[in-house]
Amino acid sequence: MSRLSRMTDRPLPVPTPGAAPGPAPVAGPVVKGSSAGAAAKAPRPGRGPVTGRRSPLARGGWTPWLYLAPALVVIGGLLVYPVYQLGLISFLEYTQAQVSGGEPTSFQGFGNYATLFRDEQFWHVLLATVVFAAACVVSTLAVGCALAVLLTRVRAVPRLALMMAALGAWATPAVTGSTVWLLLFDPDFGPVNRVLGLGDHSWTYGRYSAFALVLLEVVWCSFPFVMVTVYAGIRAVPSEVLEAASLDGASQWRIWRSVLAPMLRPILVVVTIQSVIWDFKVFTQIYVMTNGGGIAGQNLVLNVYAYQKAFASSQYGLGSAIGVVMLLILLTVTLVYLRLLRRQGEEL
Repeated sequence: MSRLSRMTDRPLPVPTPGAAPGPAPVAGPVVKGSSAGAAAKAPRPGRGPVTGRRSPLARGGWTPWLYLAPALVVIGGLLVYPVYQLGLISFLEYTQAQVSGGEPTSFQGFGNYATLFRDEQFWHVLLATVVFAAACVVSTLAVGCALAVLLTRVRAVPRLALMMAALGAWATPAVTGSTVWLLLFDPDFGPVNRVLGLGDHSWTYGRYSAFALVLLEVVWCSFPFVMVTVYAGIRAVPSEVLEAASLDGASQWRIWRSVLAPMLRPILVVVTIQSVIWDFKVFTQIYVMTNGGGIAGQNLVLNVYAYQKAFASSQYGLGSAIGVVMLLILLTVTLVYLRLLRRQGEEL
């Protein structure tokens, strides 16, 4: 028999009990509390102990407040103190007799507010103010945003001319602008009636026509702020985004609604809040163009109504109460608007 056949026919060894162990088994999971688990949880080399939270002074938290201190002092003197005095007078009986020293000042509590809320004219004026301010805000934003988009579409010379004209309207004092608009719509010498063929039609006689005339003047002197601010925001948008939307076939309205408006939302929030504050407390345009509130007070707004109560009737406490109500309304509208934006996930 050959050597290869003898090797093939040799029986294989069979393991017997008590034989030497084979290769070491694979290690199982580390038992909690064992030395291996403790070693795995040991801190990494070079990592120091966890320290406590540092104080704001150690982090430099007071440094910004030191820089803001002068501005805060000025704001406190020009804003906080007058608001405090306004609220204080609204709780007092403060008429011409108390101003001249003929009678002592007495504390009325919420008496001025109760008198104000019982006045039916106050609610009519409040409703007219809210509607008029809303129309002014919407019109100002629409005109300002439309012209801002137009500035990005025209050449340098028309853009410069439009910017200069808008800034001229913005820089015009409210009294001057109101007087010019009255001359333009004058029933006897105004060019608007002659162009439109309206004869001697008086724009300030009717309630709604007078409000419409004042609205045009308010929009005329307010849209430049919106236009310049929104135009600056549009110029900051990457051109590649607008080109991609245009190549996808989006119209100009769709580009504004779906691309520009979401990217400009923080800027639009600022101009909207500013417009609400400015238009809600309009005084000069109404007072000049409607001669103090229109015929029988048909064009009164809250600011003019407060002026009449405080200075025309010498009821300073009642006029201050109207001012406090206006302040609370503006704060409420602003906070609610910001809260709605925060709920939508907008970062302001």
